[in-house]
Amino acid sequence: MMNWIYLLLASFFEIGWTTGLKLMDNHKNLLWTTIFYISILTSFYFLQLALKEIPIGTAYSIYTSIGAVGAVIVGMIFFNESFSYMRLAFIFIIMLGVIGLKISSTH
Repeated sequence: MMNWIYLLLASFFEIGWTTGLKLMDNHKNLLWTTIFYISILTSFYFLQLALKEIPIGTAYSIYTSIGAVGAVIVGMIFFNESFSYMRLAFIFIIMLGVIGLKISSTH
């Protein structure tokens, strides 16, 4: 169970580092540069903990899917990126895939 919590934490920190990457302004914004590096290191730390028990294909697919969905949502909410029901439908399809991977995992 802890491995799945580690994977979830890794995924949330991935959302943090992708947001930091957008806002760090080529390392000119010290706050967001710091958030980027702390988030990416923390994300990979939790990912490697999760990989001790969760198969790599399952873990990485879930990790990147949650990160991608989170980045899209952050973009729509905070960066005025386009919103459409079609985008929401595809986010839903990605999340169905994540749920399917979790359900079908042997761990």
